[in-house]
Amino acid sequence: MVTVTPLEAELLELAGSVPDPELPVLTLHELGVVRAVRVRGADAVEVELTPTYTGCPAIEAMSADIERVLRGHGIREVSVRTVLSPAWSTDDITDEGRRKLREFGIAPPRVRLASGPVTVQLGTTRTAEDPDGDAVRCPHCGSADTELLSRFSSTACKALRRCLACREPFDHFKEL
Repeated sequence: MVTVTPLEAELLELAGSVPDPELPVLTLHELGVVRAVRVRGADAVEVELTPTYTGCPAIEAMSADIERVLRGHGIREVSVRTVLSPAWSTDDITDEGRRKLREFGIAPPRVRLASGPVTVQLGTTRTAEDPDGDAVRCPHCGSADTELLSRFSSTACKALRRCLACREPFDHFKEL
């Protein structure tokens, strides 16, 4: 078990407060991508950051923003290290992050009941309420009667959907 010092906990909170560059409604903490902060000397820290997927173009902006925030709080040397294991999952998004996505008009990823790979269904593009409540709900009106318009939206981690009740299009943060 790794012991976290009070300073590391404070710096982790600061690094986690940085807004996500693609979804500024979320902080990096709420997105679940800042894994740890380790003090490496009197004025040096290392931040562990896990991208939402390998090759995520926002990782450079996240790193630069974290460095800027920590340097603004007196840390002279900040290094941000990309950590790929354990891989990031939409399960890492906090409840607060899911609430903020919904309020911003993006359907949050569904909560997965099992760990492991996420199955990709290539069949029907329409979802309706099912016995497990596993439908993608419209963030505008809450209806479960939605359809997939495109498997990719403004970013690779989102799909474009439309609500068949209120007819509004919306992004859905895909489960990973």
